[in-house]
Amino acid sequence: MARVNPTAILLSSALLLATGCSQAAEEKSVSTAPAVPTNATSNPAAEKPAVIEAIEAQGFEVLGEFDAPSGLRGFAGVAGHQPVAVYATNDGEHAVVGTLINAQGEDIGAEALQRLVAGPMSARTWAQLEASEWIADGKADAPRVIYTFSDPNCPFCNKFWSAARPWVDSGKVQLRHIMVGVIRPDSANKVATIMTASSPSEALRRNETSYSSGGIKPAASVPANVRATLDANERLMVQLGFQGTPGILFRDDNGTVQRRAGMPAPDDLATVLGPR
Repeated sequence: MARVNPTAILLSSALLLATGCSQAAEEKSVSTAPAVPTNATSNPAAEKPAVIEAIEAQGFEVLGEFDAPSGLRGFAGVAGHQPVAVYATNDGEHAVVGTLINAQGEDIGAEALQRLVAGPMSARTWAQLEASEWIADGKADAPRVIYTFSDPNCPFCNKFWSAARPWVDSGKVQLRHIMVGVIRPDSANKVATIMTASSPSEALRRNETSYSSGGIKPAASVPANVRATLDANERLMVQLGFQGTPGILFRDDNGTVQRRAGMPAPDDLATVLGPR
């Protein structure tokens, strides 16, 4: 029987997300997305080692197998929304999770994780974000697009909105706000005011510029179509691993989707928003 501590493995290989607006912790992590179908395994006929099956039972999802040295078998997968490499011993009884380095200091699994996990996950995540209902903040032809799950009552969403002004106003960044109503009872009503306005973008701007004095006036009720959008947005937020707002996603220079849970630190803004 395979001997492994799956819980310890998953905790060591996956980052825990911040709890959201109230905590406003910064998270720097690699690409994130819902799992993609397992269709990239280099040797689909090979039987999975018992230790890999044990880890899978605890939530690790194998997306592909890749060549590994010294009699090991390399498996690329996802744990806690993070790409993870797992190396199983030849007898299938033990596994090492994480980075395997060769004599030249190179990460053996880096290319496989990018090809089998990070790339497909990023493409799928970005497609989901593009297909969601969002409010544009900035020029449509801005070279950098950033998605953010935003609540009109979230103080850290407001801080991020304010911090991003130099990039947005210069035309370098377009923020796409995927609105949710999770902070206070009237959050959904404020979203309703914003989304039913003749210009949702302008209504969002009014909410952010008047945030310190209470923000935009909440609607008396939430129309069914707005409620449906809020429900869909909140499902997507949870599916992508965020537990609160702001939940920020952007693509790095390699096209890999990166995330921040909470307001980015000042020295991280250039990473998120790009060159100023």
